[in-house]
Amino acid sequence: MFEHILVTGGAGFVGAALAIAFKKQYPQTAVTAFDNLHRRGSELNLSRLREAGVEFSHGDVRSSEDLKSLANPPDLILECSAEPSAQAGYGGSPEYLINTNLLGCFNCLELARRHNSAVVFISTSRVYPYRRLNDDVRFAEDATRYTLSPDQDIPGASPFGIAETFPLDGPRSLYGMTKLAAELMVAEYGDAYGLRYVINRCGLLTGPGQMARSDQGVIALWMAAHYFKKDLAYIGFGGAGKQVRDFLHVDDLFEVIHEQTRNLERYNGRIFNIGGGAGCSLSLLEATSLCEEITGNRIHFERHPGNRPADVRIYITDHRLYSGLTSWRPERDARTTLLSIFNWLRAEEASVGKIFFT
Repeated sequence: MFEHILVTGGAGFVGAALAIAFKKQYPQTAVTAFDNLHRRGSELNLSRLREAGVEFSHGDVRSSEDLKSLANPPDLILECSAEPSAQAGYGGSPEYLINTNLLGCFNCLELARRHNSAVVFISTSRVYPYRRLNDDVRFAEDATRYTLSPDQDIPGASPFGIAETFPLDGPRSLYGMTKLAAELMVAEYGDAYGLRYVINRCGLLTGPGQMARSDQGVIALWMAAHYFKKDLAYIGFGGAGKQVRDFLHVDDLFEVIHEQTRNLERYNGRIFNIGGGAGCSLSLLEATSLCEEITGNRIHFERHPGNRPADVRIYITDHRLYSGLTSWRPERDARTTLLSIFNWLRAEEASVGKIFFT
């Protein structure tokens, strides 16, 4: 196993969860969480990291000097750092987005090149062009959701969702652009320097500990709004609340990455779509019903029919490429996932309420 695992974005939701899980799995392995604490709420993870035995290093992936100053060279880098919002850059400058997601990735790859580190890169389903998803993928409208039609003409689209072969030509959002460009950079480092890497294009990731916002982490936000009795809105696609996302509990993501890093030569140089799939998906309307059932609370919804930039009607991850190699399936369904978020909110109500809604 690896002697030193570096998790960039290690105080964020995904990074902290992975850092703690790897440390628990391998107590003798040094695990460092590297983060600039830019995102509000990430500071709440510092005590969790410390209690788990994970070292925290305050630094910024945009600074090569910060990464060079790490005391121990890593032999595995989990590259989780990112500005993760699909709305980032619209209506203003994309400078922070591009410097974090592109320059930051470059700096991490340079660290990996110098120390011959393996890299697991957390990418996103947002690399797939939103106009193709909205205009070229056939769908039907049911009482509570949009569904994927059985017959699809575009490669990589099926009732199982969107596969890795889906076309990549067309705009995808500024955020998606940075992640696709970073994927290309990772692959080029693999070819030029023999860098060992795996790229995971993740759908919506969620679970307890996620300080969600309306533009990132909608499932956790939905539960938090119901728990704290705060109003929400159905935004886009007529304001009907029928748009659909699949989602994956972060503990299921750890199981994927744990397998990949244990058998790196098997997965080296490959790209996988990783997500909950059709069996773990909800529309906003369905998420509302499940949150009402779990919390016992009903809240007010506004309806805004206009779409936000680069928004997508329906996205479901087709993870059959990876699950076909491993027999992996997500273990935590929608109810289990939302219930875990509810229990976390109840346990941490005093500290997290002000992060979500102030």
